Amino acid sequence: MHRTHALIFLAGMLPASIPSALGAQYPTHPVRVIVPLAAGGGMDAVTRALSQKLGDAMGQTFVVDNRPGAGNQIGLDIVASAEPDGYTIMMISATTVIHPLLYGSRHDVLRDFMPISQATAQGYGLVIHPSIPAKSVPEFVTYLKARPGQVNFASSGIGSPIHMTGELFQIATGTKMTHVPFKGLGAAYTDLVAGRVQSAFATVISSLPHVHAGRLRALAVSTPQRVSAMPNVPTLTEAGVPVTVVNWYGLIGPKRLSPRLQQTLSAEVAKAMHSADMEKRLAGEGSNAVGSSPAEFTAHLKREQEQWRKVIAEAGIREKLRPH
Repeated sequence: MHRTHALIFLAGMLPASIPSALGAQYPTHPVRVIVPLAAGGGMDAVTRALSQKLGDAMGQTFVVDNRPGAGNQIGLDIVASAEPDGYTIMMISATTVIHPLLYGSRHDVLRDFMPISQATAQGYGLVIHPSIPAKSVPEFVTYLKARPGQVNFASSGIGSPIHMTGELFQIATGTKMTHVPFKGLGAAYTDLVAGRVQSAFATVISSLPHVHAGRLRALAVSTPQRVSAMPNVPTLTEAGVPVTVVNWYGLIGPKRLSPRLQQTLSAEVAKAMHSADMEKRLAGEGSNAVGSSPAEFTAHLKREQEQWRKVIAEAGIREKLRPH
C-alpha cells in the first residue's frame, strides 16, 4: 500500500472522540490569560489564583498577561485575533459589557467571542463619609432629596460597574447626585476618606479596612443576600431600595474555540473556583465562587446587556457624555 494511502486509512480508524493523535492533548504548552486591567487589582488577584489552580490541575502554566486600557478593547483585540486553540483566553467583567453600550465598539462579547465560564460574583457596598449624618439608607435618601446634586459619588471611571450602580440607585430612589470619576477606585479613596467626595458604591474588599477603622460608614450592600464580610450591613432591597447589582469575573475565548475545549476549560474553572481554599478566600473578600457552564455564562451575559442598556437609556448617560 502506498504510504500516503496508509496514513489516510489509519487516520480513519481513530475513535471519533479523538480528533487527531496530537489534538487530543490539551494543553501541551503554556496558556495565556489576558487581564484587561493593571496588575494588583481585584480581577488580577482572582485571575492569578485561578491560573495557578488551572496550571496545577492541567499540567501546564497559565500565564497572566495584563493589557490595560481602552475599556478592555486592547485585550479584546488580542483575543479576537488569536488562534481558537485554547491557548489565549481572557478574564472579563461587567465593564466588557457596558463599555460598548456607551461608546460603541468593534467587538460584541456575545457575537465575537466564546463564553467559557463565570468565575466569581461580588457586590458593592454603599459607603459614605461620616460627615453625612445618615445612619441608614432611608436616612441617606432623605438627605439626598433635600440636597439635589450637592452630594458627590465616586467611581472607578465613566461606564464602570461602580458608576452604573450609582446611576441605578438614583433612578430607583428618585435622587440626584454628582458623579466624580477616578482612574480606579484606589485613587478615589483618598478623596473619600478626606470627605471631598462623600459617597461611593465600593467593592466590599477594598472598603472593609476603611469601614472597620471608622473612616467610612457602610449603609448597604448591592448583593441579593448579605455578605459574610459585612454580616450586619443590610442589602439595598432590605433597606427599601429595589436594586441588586452583582459584579462578576468570567473567562472568554476566541469565537471559533471548539466546544470540546470550551467544555474542558469550563469544567476545570468550576473545580478550581469551588475548591475549599478558593471559596474561603473569596468569602473573606465579599465574593462568591461561581464556575458556570458556557450556556449559563452566555445567558448571564445576555441579561447583563439588557440590564445595562436599560439603565444607560433611563439615566441618559450617553447624552451626558456627548460634548456640548
